[in-house]
Amino acid sequence: MLRSRIIPCLLMHDGGLVKTQQFKDPKYVGDPLNAVKIFNEKAVDELMFLDIDASAKGQAPNLQLLRSLAVESRMPLAYGGGIQTADQAAKIIAMGFEKVSISSAALARPALVREMAEAVGGQSVVVTLDVRKNKLLGGYTIYTHNGREKHKANLAEFCQQVVELGAGEIVINAIDRDGMMNGYDLDLATKIRSAVSTPMTFVGGAGSVDDMQKLIDAVGVIGAAAGSLFVFKGAYRAVLINYARPGRLS
Repeated sequence: MLRSRIIPCLLMHDGGLVKTQQFKDPKYVGDPLNAVKIFNEKAVDELMFLDIDASAKGQAPNLQLLRSLAVESRMPLAYGGGIQTADQAAKIIAMGFEKVSISSAALARPALVREMAEAVGGQSVVVTLDVRKNKLLGGYTIYTHNGREKHKANLAEFCQQVVELGAGEIVINAIDRDGMMNGYDLDLATKIRSAVSTPMTFVGGAGSVDDMQKLIDAVGVIGAAAGSLFVFKGAYRAVLINYARPGRLS
């Protein structure tokens, strides 16, 4: 029986972990390997690493670092950042990662989704889409390269396209909610959930486990991911890695 997953989403920048607000002002929050060791002890459902430098700077994935993370981890791992080929995806999966994610590469060349699915299996292929609400025209716009490049693709239609190409999961990251800890964009979540039936994860806005439960109540079985919630503690946002599940998790 499928159940919702509670997923820490960790951003890698210059070899360390950072947390942003609306994709700006990265604050250092620790070392990736140390974070894996801590989350191992907390029986985390899944751990997602996104390298925010790689695609934006045209860099390949840091395979040496990823290998170290995979060796240390006792939980499912997902990685995104800089993947441009099915061969790169296969190398990362072979290290022990369960999932590999692409974003700008999928928008630039959607056929890569099919190539990756053929190489590693569709269940391991994730398409992550960073989106921002269009306040003038309504709807949502897809962005890449840390929110700097806008794309014309319709969000719901592109989600449907990548699923048809073989993507096993879609991650939707709400830029406006990133790091704000004021709740998920439930309107966005329900719209995209109604457009595709494939497994999905939403990230951006969680400030409490109650926010996660509200997301699950609104859209059903889902991945509820968060960054700030799992690396900060208290009103002054002191860095402290932690993990908790909603009490009514379904």
